[in-house]
Amino acid sequence: HLKTMEESPGGPSQKKVVAVVGGGLVGALNACFFAKRGFDVELFETREDIRQAKIVRGRSINLALSHRGRQALKHVGMEEKIVSQGIPMHARMIHSLNGKQSPIPYGKKGQYILSVDRANLNKELLTAAETYPNTKLNFDRKLQDWSAETGLMTFVRSDGSEEQVEADLIVGCDGAFSAIRKQFLRRSRFNYSQTYIPHGYMELTMPPINGEFAMKPNYLHIWPRNTFMMIALPNLDKTFTCTLFMPFEEFEKITTGDEVIEFFQKYFPDAIPLIGVDALKRDYFRLPAQAMVSVKCSPYHIGSKCVLMGDAAHAVVPFYGQGMNAGFEDCIVFDEIMEQFNEDFTQYELQTMRAHVNSKWFLFRKHIDNLLHFLMPKTIIPLYTMVTFTRTRYHEAVARWHWQDRVINRGLLFSATGALLGGSFLLIKNPPDINKLLVPAEKMWSRLVALRTS
Repeated sequence: HLKTMEESPGGPSQKKVVAVVGGGLVGALNACFFAKRGFDVELFETREDIRQAKIVRGRSINLALSHRGRQALKHVGMEEKIVSQGIPMHARMIHSLNGKQSPIPYGKKGQYILSVDRANLNKELLTAAETYPNTKLNFDRKLQDWSAETGLMTFVRSDGSEEQVEADLIVGCDGAFSAIRKQFLRRSRFNYSQTYIPHGYMELTMPPINGEFAMKPNYLHIWPRNTFMMIALPNLDKTFTCTLFMPFEEFEKITTGDEVIEFFQKYFPDAIPLIGVDALKRDYFRLPAQAMVSVKCSPYHIGSKCVLMGDAAHAVVPFYGQGMNAGFEDCIVFDEIMEQFNEDFTQYELQTMRAHVNSKWFLFRKHIDNLLHFLMPKTIIPLYTMVTFTRTRYHEAVARWHWQDRVINRGLLFSATGALLGGSFLLIKNPPDINKLLVPAEKMWSRLVALRTS
């Protein structure tokens, strides 16, 4: 149990030390949360300070910030600043093969998600953490080993020198390939799995046209093509970051610039003039397609010494836009639990979700769900609305979605059955006059014959 020691008659208290391992999005935000509570916070990051780096290495997929993430940012006074640096996306914009564009709103009027730049968000959170006098940021520190019993950690710098630090609580925010989690794997009754999906991703840039966005900016643009797809998110510099998701075997089939253009002409013809032929030929081969992994593990903590958060605990593929938002919610859930139990902590769990938009049934059901939500806003809530615009727990959202799905599907089945039976009853009760039907048909046939002979 982690507890803040109060001033006592025997002398001044000693502040507890929290070591946050990982200076990415979740680690930097966590540093703010713990520092705000008065703990001495030490943040350790393997890379150099990205605020001073000439080249920022790592993933650069644009992020979709939604309600869960915004609530966590709000808690440390960062919401307004980050929102002001994002671009609202009110709907998906579906691009068909023939170039037609069809919007699918995310939720009610006024609801939107925000396109935010990963690197800029990370820099802002590090700067915010650094404003707390009880926080120290340590870069170029690679975790070599740590003890769950003593909280002693050993870090190595790029020059080979070592540094040892002891902490009361270690918070592992070091990503899907967490070094902190390796100690968990050595223990019994720890469940862990990682799964690579057969798809990879590749990023391309769509530049501005005459200083303006090449497409409508307030949308998440999607080119769904069954086994693969491309998406595009707007940036403040008027560019779009396009991400192509495709099975690795498809990526590997394309080996020349001409084959890239041929591929885009077949599947994304409207994107070619917007990205540019030369840019496509060049950027497609700039970096190989990157892999995507999902991670599940349980429990998320070792006693009172260490807890995993973010991708270290539950890495997810990006198709539902919940990776960052779920990681940010970890921070606020942990803080809420500490508040509720006098700064005591326990485990909490999240689940992964994914949706597909390239389906007529999906579109039909979305219209039905939205209509029912409008008529019964407290009874029927679409899954995406629960996940993106509320802080309903993930497992509760999934359970409620399954219940709603059964109820709505049965209602549709009963409605269709009722319509069929009603139509059949009317036909039996009032059978049509065949002779009356034949007369117009004979007249039509006569006219066709006359036209043909003439």
